[in-house]
This record gives sequence, C-alpha cells and structure tokens, in this order.
Amino acid sequence: MRSMILALGLCAYAVVAVVAQPPAQPQPQPKAAPPPPAAPAPTPQPAPPAGPKVAVYPPDINLETARDRQSFVVQLTQLDGITRDVTDQAQVSFANPALVKLDKFTVYPVADGATEMTVAFGGQAIKVPVKVVQAATDRPVSFKRDVMPVFMRAGCNVGGCHGAARGKDGFRLSLFGFDPDGDHHRLTREFNGRRINLAMPHDSLLLEKAAGKVPHTGGAKIKAGDEYYQAIVRWLEADAPNDPADVPMPVSMEVFPPGGVLDGKGEKQRVVVRAKYADGTDRDVTHLALFLSNNDTAAKIDGDGAVTAGDRGEAFVMARFHTFTIGVPFITLPKALQFTWTNPPEHNYVDTFVNAKLKKLRIEPSGTCTDEVFVRRVYLDITGILPTPEEYARFIVSKLPNKRDLLVDELLDRKEFAELWVLKWAELLQIRSSNQVSYKAMLLYYNWLQDKIARNVPTDEWVRELLGANGGTFKNPVTNYYQLETDILKVTENVAQVFMGMRVQCAQCHNHPFDRWTMNDYYGLAAFFSQIGRKGGDDPRELIVFNGGGGEVNHPIGGRVMKPKFLGGAEPDVAGKDRRVVLANWLASPENPYFAKNLSNIVWSHFFGRGIIDEVDDVRISNPASNQELVDELGKRFTAYKYDFKKLVRDICTSQTYQRSTQPTKTNEGDTRNFARGPIRRIRAETMLDILTQATDTKNKFQGLPQGARAVQIADGQVSTYFLTTFGRPTRETVCSCEVRLEPTLSQSLHLMNGDTVASKIAQGNLIGKLLAEKKPAAYIIEHLYVRCVSRPPTPAEMTKLVAAVETNPNKQQALEDVFWAILNSREFMFNH
Repeated sequence: MRSMILALGLCAYAVVAVVAQPPAQPQPQPKAAPPPPAAPAPTPQPAPPAGPKVAVYPPDINLETARDRQSFVVQLTQLDGITRDVTDQAQVSFANPALVKLDKFTVYPVADGATEMTVAFGGQAIKVPVKVVQAATDRPVSFKRDVMPVFMRAGCNVGGCHGAARGKDGFRLSLFGFDPDGDHHRLTREFNGRRINLAMPHDSLLLEKAAGKVPHTGGAKIKAGDEYYQAIVRWLEADAPNDPADVPMPVSMEVFPPGGVLDGKGEKQRVVVRAKYADGTDRDVTHLALFLSNNDTAAKIDGDGAVTAGDRGEAFVMARFHTFTIGVPFITLPKALQFTWTNPPEHNYVDTFVNAKLKKLRIEPSGTCTDEVFVRRVYLDITGILPTPEEYARFIVSKLPNKRDLLVDELLDRKEFAELWVLKWAELLQIRSSNQVSYKAMLLYYNWLQDKIARNVPTDEWVRELLGANGGTFKNPVTNYYQLETDILKVTENVAQVFMGMRVQCAQCHNHPFDRWTMNDYYGLAAFFSQIGRKGGDDPRELIVFNGGGGEVNHPIGGRVMKPKFLGGAEPDVAGKDRRVVLANWLASPENPYFAKNLSNIVWSHFFGRGIIDEVDDVRISNPASNQELVDELGKRFTAYKYDFKKLVRDICTSQTYQRSTQPTKTNEGDTRNFARGPIRRIRAETMLDILTQATDTKNKFQGLPQGARAVQIADGQVSTYFLTTFGRPTRETVCSCEVRLEPTLSQSLHLMNGDTVASKIAQGNLIGKLLAEKKPAAYIIEHLYVRCVSRPPTPAEMTKLVAAVETNPNKQQALEDVFWAILNSREFMFNH
C-alpha cells in the first residue's frame, strides 16, 4: 500500500511547497509583539557615478634609488559597472619629464625631485604625484628582499619541491621561505662550495640548475640573463651576504585595481602589486609576486599579473609576496549581456547589500516565498520544531501586513530558540564527557552555557568569562573549557578557529601558504595560554584551573621566548596579569576585527546552509567572502547591538533575502554563493528526530534526560542513538564545523523507509487511530497530516488520489498510516526549504 501511494504521485516528494488555500477554520490573531529596539542607521551608500569613471593605480608613485620602478594601470568603469583596462589607450605626460623615464607602463627614476604624472582618457585627466629620491644611488643587494622572493615566485620552496620536509634531491629550503636565515646557511655553508661559486658566479650549481643548464628535476625555473637570474648573480658577486638584523622588511602590501567586471571571454586586466616596508619606503613587486586565482574558469591570471576573462562567474585573484597574500574580486559576464534590474523589494540592510552584489553579477533574485513555506521554514530555523496545525492556521489566516515580523519576534522569545543555540555552542565548545572529564563536570558546564544563552547574556560577556576562567570545574563549571583540552597549542588553535574563524594550524610549522599568518603570529598567540595551571581538587573528579604566573612559549626556530601578541594585532602589556584575561578582553571586543564578523557569519550559515565565508571556520585570504560588504556590515551591527545575537537573527529572518522562494529564475539557477534564491537544506540530525517525534505525537528517552525530552537537549556529545549517528550528529571531538554532517546519504533513506523509527513511531503515537475514533473523514485526516508534517494542505490532485486510495482499501487505518508514512519519507519533510 505504501509503495502504491508513492506511485500515485504524492507531491510530498516536491521540495518546493505548493501554494494552497488555508483550512476553513479561522484561528485567533497573533498577539502583537512589542516593537523591536531601534537598529543603528544603515551605512550610507555611495552615490552612483554621474558618468564613466577613470582611475589610475597606484594613486601615487614613489621612486627610491636607481633600481626602483613603478608600473601603473588605468581602469575605466562604465555606467553599467563594466570595467576596462585602458592603460595602453591613455595619454601619459609629466610636468617635469627630466625626473623620470616612461617605458610602456612603467616609470623609472632619472633625477631627484617631485613632479606630477597626468593620465588623460575619455575627456578626463587624472593627476598622480611622483616623487624621486636617490636616483643616482644603487641600492645594495639583499638576500631577503631580492633573492628569497625569486625562490617563492619560481616555486623552489613549495612543498612539492625543495620546501618539502626532507627537501628534494639533497637540497632543502624552508617551506614558503619561513626561515630565510636557515636558507642562507644551507646555500652558503652546507656542502661548502657545492651550491654557489663566488669566484665564478655564473657557474654556481644554484644558477645552472635553476636555468636548466644542467639536469634538474624541476626543470628550468628562470632564464639565463633575465632579471631573476641577474638578482642571484648580483648577490653572488657581492659574496653572498646575509642581511643585517635590522634590514627593513615588508609591513603591508597593496594590489591594484581593487577589482573588475569583465565584459566577455578574453577581456584582460593587468594587476599591479606594491609592498610597503618598515622604513617607510615602497616598492613595485609585481615582477616578484606569485599570482593565483581561486577560479581559473572565470578569470585566470598569468605570472606577469595579467587577468584574462573566461566563462561567466566570479574569481578571487590573489598575489603573494613575502608573508602577505592579498586578493581582489573579478567578475566575468557574457559578452554584451542584456540585463534589466527589476529593483526587487528591500526590507533592511541585508537586502541592500545582497541585491547590490546580485545587480553587479546580473542575477535576478527569486520572488518571495509563500506563507506556507515561510511558516515552516522559520519555525524549523528559529526553534527546531514544526508549527502545530493551530499555529499554522493562526498565521495563515492573519491579515496583518507585518505578520512575518511578528512571528519572528514571537519565536525568538521561545525557549526552543535558546535550546537550539545551546546545542550549536555545545558543539563548538566540545562539551562531552570523557576519561578526563566526568559526567558531572560536563553537565555543570552545559548548564552554565544553557543559562547564558537562555538569559540572552551578550556573547562577548560570556566569552570573556569562558576564556579567563579560574577555579574548580565543579564550583566554576566554565573552567571545564581548559579541562576538555590541555595542550597549549591545541587550545590556541581552538580559540582562533571558534571565535575568529581562523584555522592557524599551518603556521605551527611554517608560514601559512595562503594567508597572512606566520609562525611568529602562531606562537605569539599561544603565549597567552602558556601559564595555565591545573591541579586536583578535593573530589578526584574535579580539576582546579588557575593562573600559574609562569611558563613561556619558545619559537621552534632559534628557541627565542615569544611575547604574547594578539592575532593580527599588537603586543599587550601582560606583566603581572592573567594573560588569558588580557586576551579575552581584546578578543571579545570591537578592537578585534574578526570576532563580531565571525560570529555573524556563523549565525548566517545556520539560516542559509552556507556562510558568506564558507566554511565558517576557514576564514582566510584564499577563501574570500561571497559578499565582503555584507559580512562587514553584519559585524558592525552585531557590535552595535552589544553582541545581542537575537537582534542579529531578527535582521536576517525579516529580510527579503531570507524569505525568497527556492524556485530559481533564469539567471540564478546556477548560482550557489550569492543568496539569490531560498536554499534547500537537509534538516540536521537532532531536529530531524525531534520533528519526527512531534509529527507522530510520541516521546523519546535519552540518557540523563526525562521521558519526552528533545534530542537538541542532549548535553553530552558522547550520547547518541543509531538514528542520530546515521543522520550525522557530531561527536564533538573537534571544533571543526565539518563535524555536523548534513549531506543526504543512502543509509538515511534506507533507515527512514525500512528501519523501525518511522513505522514504530506511527504505531506508538496512534495518531490515525485517535482521529478515526473521533469519526474524522479520510479527507480531513489527510489534510491534517499534510499540515502537521509539511505545513500545507494537499493539492486537489493529491487529495483526490489519496482519498480514492484510502476509500478503496478495506483497512482504513492501515491505508491512512501508509499515507502518513509516505509523507514522513518525502523529501519535502526531510528538507527545510
């Protein structure tokens, strides 16, 4: 019978709900919620340009010494947002041409002084200040500034070549150049006379292999006589010196232009890279930078920094030099694409930023979802349960124009909202019992977290309490954070990953290859946790956590003691202070640029199935945000709300972006990054079991919880069931967001269809038997099941077929239970849409 019902075309297999009339019985209107707190004024948006705009990059030119140079690009931005590289069409002149020499798109020094470069195109003239100093001075060669960048650009120190742990073919360089002093020693002192020849530099094995003059596993990396070859020759001719300790090194880097919108395949845009040094000078390092693209299909960049458009899409083009990796976005559109923006409605700043990006991409967003879709979506997302038939009917019949906003406010005040977020934070904080952590300690820790979330304590407040905790794990349960993980480096990595979204693990052994973090950053952050003291309490199950006042972290290269340093920030004064408290006060504050944005991104990911930066705990230059302006604004709002994440949730759920239909338009059907339509998301394990239990009117029993408790209330990460494990409940062994598995699997489908969970719950709840005992007709029961499970009545076609199937079966209860079973096994039930 069940297979027959499915064969009849039960539309519960459809993921997108069908608009239908509400049940005939009207229900009371929802009670109006108090007006929400006033939000901060939206960030002013720049006025659209009055006409095509010409820009010259970089905005100034500074030339120091005879070997300096500066290339530039001229970019035209048209009224439709399309950009063009017009450098070769622009007219360039200098107020004092005696100071500089222009060769194609590069300016070279001739004499000291200051002048202006005028770039004219399309009736516009842009003036760029030019300054030349020490034009007659030859800058001395530098191993770290001139030779090390050649190894990076040529790929000599990558993991697959000499940067491998054991090197390659008997020669090892530090991975991505994290140890230049060690590299200098290996080149000049290890196997003395083998790799370099100071008497005859051109005969050095280093050069002969790199240029392919003798057999080299990696092939030719540079050409004899080119500027990279000459840089090494110049260093060898100077007797291969190492740099003094105070040699100025790069402190920042810029990539120009800041982005581009390319009109069709084959369009090009040159990129210029400039580094700024500790002594205040700057340098054009375009020829020394290593270029990458995260999407070669949309926009590919060659070794000289020329971007070439490919197929329609978006790419993040990156330049790496020294320890810096900087990226800029490029969008490729079909050639001469005709597109009309329809000005879709905007409810708040979320829509403003999302729509601005969609407009730039020429993507039309989907329309607004139906009330039936919205009520189920928002109940599942905010509370983790389904709306009851009564709650569904009350919302559907309401004629209030702001009924969706009122429903969001109502759900935010329910205890189920807090329970759902306690679950999410318990995963991030790894709350679980183990051989080291007793069940009692774990439960006290969970109850502490539950109290904070239930009382809506500002996130920054309880995070500071967590990271700076001292005391016994029973008397002050939050100290369990430092009992669950005792390794200093692991604690460091967890804090960075959970509260800032940074996976800094790579920097433990070498500078991060695709981000800004160095070994100094890693061990500077670890130094905050080096003085944690731990001792046993009176109860053998309790641990006392305290500030030991002593203990340092040593850098693995050279063994120097590392001073505590905020990640990407300053070195604070920690003398006589608990270092963890100092870190906590900075981390959970507006001074930390990552905290608010990271937590905002985590909240966003919950409601859309993917983060603006995705994965949410993998924030790095080479994993850019799909909408950087949006994630920045969410972070600003969260900070302005004093870290009250209920207000942030309200902004998201009341936006038109959240309320979009899952039905694609012609232009957004291939888009998965820019939130142009409603996402289709598999419901997570705990919520799936809870709504199955709710729909069948049954109860569950979990270890440590009373009969009837919800799966989201399970405190211990060690506790699970076959159902929860099958549907991806995390074990909380790591802080990685990947532990929550939401991918549909065959095992899940087989368990729902053939396992005992669905069938036994239908029998146990006896919902069909109760309705038949009340003499309810088959049509009423079928409609009730649909509303109960998928928050919509059946379509006329579904009703006709299902009533006929039930009426022709002599066992009405069995037939209706088969209908119930089919709805619970449908994709429409298993997914939030």
